[in-house]
Amino acid sequence: MSEETAALKAVGLGLRYRRRRGHVLRDCSFRLPAGRVCALVGPNGAGKSTLLSLAAGLIRPTEGTVHVLGTGPAEARERFAYVAQDKPLPPQLTVAGTLRLGADLNRARWDAAAAGRIAYAHHAPDGDRSGSLDPGARIRSLSGGQRTRVALALAFGKRPELMLLDEPMADLDPLARRELLGALMGEAAEHGTTIVLSSHIVTELDGACDHLLLMGGGRVRLAGDPEELVAAHTLLTGPARDLTGHTVVESRGTDRQLTALVRPGGPPGDDWRTAAPSLEEVLLAHLRNPGAPDLVTEGTVNP
Repeated sequence: MSEETAALKAVGLGLRYRRRRGHVLRDCSFRLPAGRVCALVGPNGAGKSTLLSLAAGLIRPTEGTVHVLGTGPAEARERFAYVAQDKPLPPQLTVAGTLRLGADLNRARWDAAAAGRIAYAHHAPDGDRSGSLDPGARIRSLSGGQRTRVALALAFGKRPELMLLDEPMADLDPLARRELLGALMGEAAEHGTTIVLSSHIVTELDGACDHLLLMGGGRVRLAGDPEELVAAHTLLTGPARDLTGHTVVESRGTDRQLTALVRPGGPPGDDWRTAAPSLEEVLLAHLRNPGAPDLVTEGTVNP
């Protein structure tokens, strides 16, 4: 994979604050191919927001490097959009005024139609559009979900090559979440935009993303195509015995019967029943067992 095809690249990336023991983020190395919709998942405190802040250039790493679109975050600032969890917006401006500000700050790339679709289009199942934002409403009067839509409108309007979205769906209702995911997938398909969106809800992004970064304990635990990551694992159920030869992620059972999630090192044997795990089962097993070996599929880390 060439540098040009890596939208986001980290090598030994780490962050450690002087007044805190241990690392907030440590030894993160991965490459995210361009044009992917990437789910950045993991529990609260796993390091997701820190990783996105490093990629956005808001903080500097104490170890390693991060490259955005083939260069440093500062140099790539005009080419990516970042939406933080708290979604800071000027409270005194109206919705329309905020979008005009976005246009003024991004004259060369601004797409007013794309921004308007996110800010103003809201279609309820019965066709009711009463939930649409009022262009004259001031930001300070909006709900959390409405402010999210304005922040996402600014991100879409910038027409970036890369979107970094930190918990973008936390304040949205189920219908708005579905609309957002549809818009993000359409953006990636039509314009080749690379999208990284974080969530601590594993099932929220299942089926909507074609790349995955699982974080736990301040490091990347799994990275790659979700289907490839799932296919690398097998659920084994059978008599309790040694699983030498297999990489065991998690095992549980009694003295007589065992169920284990493994990365097979060969045929399991006739006395084992096998089953394909779900993506959620793979992710949760890795999070429950921090000592399990990490897995980064081919092409998503430096040679």
